[in-house]
Amino acid sequence: MSALFGLGQALLLTLDPERAHDLTLKTLELGLYPRAEGPDDKRLAQKLFGLDFPNPIGMAPGFDKNARVPRQLLEMGFGFVEVGTLTPCPQSGNPAPRVFRSHADRAVINALGFNNEGQGAALRRLKTRPRGIVGVNLGANRDSKDRVADYAEGITRMAPVADYFTINISSPNTPGLRDLQAPRKLGELLAKVQDPRKSLGEGAPPLLVKLAPDLADADLPDVVGVIQENGANGIIVSNTTLARDDLKDQTFAQRTGGLSGRPLFDRATRMLARVYRLTDGKLPLIGVGGIDSGETALAKIEAGASLIQLYTGLVFEGPGLIGRIKRALVRAMVDEKCDTLAPLIGRRAEEWAEKDLPELVV
Repeated sequence: MSALFGLGQALLLTLDPERAHDLTLKTLELGLYPRAEGPDDKRLAQKLFGLDFPNPIGMAPGFDKNARVPRQLLEMGFGFVEVGTLTPCPQSGNPAPRVFRSHADRAVINALGFNNEGQGAALRRLKTRPRGIVGVNLGANRDSKDRVADYAEGITRMAPVADYFTINISSPNTPGLRDLQAPRKLGELLAKVQDPRKSLGEGAPPLLVKLAPDLADADLPDVVGVIQENGANGIIVSNTTLARDDLKDQTFAQRTGGLSGRPLFDRATRMLARVYRLTDGKLPLIGVGGIDSGETALAKIEAGASLIQLYTGLVFEGPGLIGRIKRALVRAMVDEKCDTLAPLIGRRAEEWAEKDLPELVV
């Protein structure tokens, strides 16, 4: 059976990226996907911001934008799934072609622009909830006259079906969106979205903020400080990058959009470690960007991540990557003679935080 899924993976890589993505979703809807090998090792479990994660591996948003297959992804072995990005109103996103794949760089560039069917469609699907943790990634409509209000509306609307919320202000594909990461604007946004959360009482879903890896080092302390001051429960590091460091495929490097995959790994992991250091390891972090092996997953955790998310790595490595990461993390715990991931989290944060990187080349 694994050989069959491997063949399917190889065939998908021959197709246009958007067509391959849609075909993958349809295949999952038909039930043609590998199930988890068995129950998760209990040592992989964690309780974070009030939620019980059976393992630390999540499906990143962007894959299941419209909440079509969260149950199937959980059955594949993910510890949690994040759907979206969802905007209040449906939108088609940017013109195609808008997704580009580089085998040489093990990377993807996307300029999708929050294409989704809107929160209403996802809400209807999620009312029949799968067992497991499903987060909801919220965005603002491109033509919105009040983007902050879009995020607040998403909190109110999606609260009945969200285990947690992610405020996505870090996509490079909606003009002006990243401006909301500026400390003053970010403070206003987080204060505004806390209002509907307060009305939900103690049952309000946790709130996470997703940052771009291209934030200047000098700006990061203020940004992290604002996030903490406004009661966020966690930070996701990071979104895609505009950097084009050392790409092998120069035609690919000229494409417009956010870069994900292997070339993002060092930049995103260094930023993760710096956020871990700024928060003194007291705020749960989700590490994203360039994870395509057990070794890179472990490195994210050692840099400060309590949880990790995958997407582009799966494009090139296939669903077997999930099991390989779990086995690598268990081996690391055995080697360290520990029964939880806690002793591994952040143990190399200082090393990663001081890593030299080239200047941002866009």
